[in-house]
Amino acid sequence: MGSQAPEQAIQAATPIHPSGWKDRKRHLWMLGAAQPVIGAAMLAAYAVAPKKLRALAWAGPVMHNVIIPALDQLIGEDTHNPPEDAIPGLEQDPYYNRLVKAFIPTQFAVTLFGCWAATRKNVPLADRIGIAMSVGTMNGLGINTAHELGHKQDSENRNASLLALAPTFYTHFRVEHNYGHHKRVATPEDPASSRMGESFWKFLPRTVIGSLKSAIDIEKQRLERKGKSFWSLENELLQGWAISAGLVGAATAICGPRAIPFMVAQGAYGASLLEVVNYLEHYGLKRRQDENGKYERTLPEHSWNSNFILSNLLTYHLQRHSDHHANPTRSYQSLRHFETAPRLPAGYPAMWLAAYIPPLWYKIMDPKLVAHYRGDLSRINLDPQRRAELLAKYGQSGTATLSIAAANAA
Repeated sequence: MGSQAPEQAIQAATPIHPSGWKDRKRHLWMLGAAQPVIGAAMLAAYAVAPKKLRALAWAGPVMHNVIIPALDQLIGEDTHNPPEDAIPGLEQDPYYNRLVKAFIPTQFAVTLFGCWAATRKNVPLADRIGIAMSVGTMNGLGINTAHELGHKQDSENRNASLLALAPTFYTHFRVEHNYGHHKRVATPEDPASSRMGESFWKFLPRTVIGSLKSAIDIEKQRLERKGKSFWSLENELLQGWAISAGLVGAATAICGPRAIPFMVAQGAYGASLLEVVNYLEHYGLKRRQDENGKYERTLPEHSWNSNFILSNLLTYHLQRHSDHHANPTRSYQSLRHFETAPRLPAGYPAMWLAAYIPPLWYKIMDPKLVAHYRGDLSRINLDPQRRAELLAKYGQSGTATLSIAAANAA
């Protein structure tokens, strides 16, 4: 029996939908689940030869802050959408959900292995920091895994979401994101929607504290409706925090007391990656209000999109954020590009580097934001403390900014 060529084998394994359309990225989605495997291999190489391979301690931040942004620009964008008649088949195919869940076991293995590698005697401080950031990078990506799973309605996916969030101590994200952020997105009331003129460093404490408070309020109200106390065993926040505490306990049992500062450091770095992504996803965008103060429904124009292929594969199409907010239960493989959505000039990894440097971020994004709203600053979610400054800078020249942007685009 003759063997098939690789391309023929791939095509044979790719489901054909009613329109004859095939998901050409079907096997490329495995890159997402492969990330912690690659991370584990790099940590193992470092552990075997730490003196010769010290640079591998920093593999995570180098990969996601340098190599992936460069490859994004080299490989380019993909604006193709699956046809509507292919969506039901994509949604029902269990392959895509299994790929996302496959991330979690290796994520936990990398966390514990990285903890061991960093807490051994005679490991230089610089290496400890690098390993913490590398493990934190994997667990920051784990938050994205949790995001995809947390929007499913069944308990298996929701529990898997909590597991993926546990290493960053951010299990409250599942509650606040689903029932807080999606309700208030692109409004001044949302702690996870950044404002024009607000730096990432100003946004960070506001979103961390605000999102935690929001999650507690949401869970309190949910339990009260069921006649239960906040301290009930049904409290999802307590369940998540217990999983995180158990993970730290396991790391401490394996690696000793040095595990505690390591776990805190990697978790804080991983959580910061979520928040820098939150910062860039809705920067300055605002939904309209009617005369009664009610906000319009969330539309594609209320999220910044990016179609760079590699970073979208690694983040399960998180960068097609407009369709996600318009259709929160839609799975990553079905998310679509919208021409009406505002677009970032690069993928998330490159843009979060810009966000770390406020003057650079403002130079890139503020003109794009003003142009998106055709110079009408009343439609922008402005930082109240910089409102007068921004109105003075852009209020009189918004139309001119739009004309320049349009001319540049042409």
